[in-house]
Amino acid sequence: MKIFIASDHAGINLVNEIITNLPQYEIIKSKIKSSPVDDYPLFAFNICNNMNKQEDYAILICKTGIGISIAANKVKGIRCAKVSNIDEVISSKAHNYINALAFNASTSLKDAVAYINALISTPNDTAERHQRRVNEIIKYENGEYNEL
Repeated sequence: MKIFIASDHAGINLVNEIITNLPQYEIIKSKIKSSPVDDYPLFAFNICNNMNKQEDYAILICKTGIGISIAANKVKGIRCAKVSNIDEVISSKAHNYINALAFNASTSLKDAVAYINALISTPNDTAERHQRRVNEIIKYENGEYNEL
């Protein structure tokens, strides 16, 4: 398992702090250079297209966390949740089997580290309803959805 991490210019300092404070994980930082005029979709596409969607996780940061999460969810095989508290992380991982997490650049380092640890340590809830719902999303993404 690897953690892929990226941010546009708004969150680059937080990215660097996260990497420093989570030495127990193999963290791969986006090779796209940030600048004051960069575009968050490029960071999401770069990270999400280079990770193993069954084994790895993506951590994505932009000013609000919203734009980068929308971009990430356009990549086949990505289920990204924009979160603002630990309960959202746990619920998103358990119920939606997320493999990508987005949050805003003003998230504290303490919260960011807690979110990442919760993402990794929370198991997927294997209740039939959660599996069914995630499978419906995957089928739609694969063009297999049959409208009612």
